[in-house]
Amino acid sequence: MPAPSEQPEGAAPAFTRIMLKLSGEALLGSQEYGADPERIQAVASQIARVHARGVQVCVVVGAGNIFRGVAAQAAGMDRATGDYMGMLATLLNALPLQDALEKEGAPTRVLSAIEISEVAEPYIRRRAIRHLEKGRVVIFAAGTGNPFFTTDTAAALRATEMHAEVILMAKNGVEGVYSADPALDPTAEFIPEISHMEAVERRLRVMDTTALTLCMENRLPIVVFNMNDESNIDRIVCGDRVGTLVRT
Repeated sequence: MPAPSEQPEGAAPAFTRIMLKLSGEALLGSQEYGADPERIQAVASQIARVHARGVQVCVVVGAGNIFRGVAAQAAGMDRATGDYMGMLATLLNALPLQDALEKEGAPTRVLSAIEISEVAEPYIRRRAIRHLEKGRVVIFAAGTGNPFFTTDTAAALRATEMHAEVILMAKNGVEGVYSADPALDPTAEFIPEISHMEAVERRLRVMDTTALTLCMENRLPIVVFNMNDESNIDRIVCGDRVGTLVRT
């Protein structure tokens, strides 16, 4: 059996359809804000490699690199207004990711929960499923289209609607789920596997509680992994145990 980082190109994938949740920070690269074109291309290359294996790929991307509604609220802005601005900001990440994916040879469609027909298709569940069946990567932008819901919740909702088999939760520089924040607590222990309920009860930083509960109710497993290792997505899709597995 090949080493995990040396999966053969013809290795059979363990999943048919996946949801990849990317934070906006995953596109920062070395920049303090905005999106780094080289980083976007590197992420697109990882997704395209999995897509080339015949896996149907959905993507939800956040906008923490551009705008956060909570930060705006703290500055005095109404939370709903800030969240709508954050939804629009996700399009600023989805469009360059689409461009990068198509340069890698992966046909891609951006579907937006907020209608903006000049640059993205409106989100229609059956249309999204049809795109996946036709071999297109589908990027879901604008969250759920509603304020007070995070892109984590959007990922859980869309994954459920698309009948994805797993959510791949990309983290920056963190190998998975820990008993505490490893950046603040040097005694934090890595957790290789945990249930949805235990993650909720222990308030672990997997995803927000609404999203985690939705995954639990629909028995949707989550793999939390380090996005900085460019082989990880491919390894997970090939069935390797990477990061932390969250399941019912």
